Amino acid sequence: MASTSDPYKQEAVIRKQNKGAPIKFLIPLIYAPILPLIRISLRRKPVLRDRLFTGVLVGAFAHGFYLVT
Repeated sequence: MASTSDPYKQEAVIRKQNKGAPIKFLIPLIYAPILPLIRISLRRKPVLRDRLFTGVLVGAFAHGFYLVT
């Protein structure tokens, strides 16, 4: 008979499956429409437009790098 301290005894592990999509993979769906909207809406302020566009783009690449590593 196997005792409860037997290291070879296998126990059933039940894991709860997450039905929703992980939010970290849905972030690009936010970045995609924001980048063109920045370019269109800030046409008359080119310095602010370029800085904001660059900042959002750097954030998107940093997020992608985080997901890959």
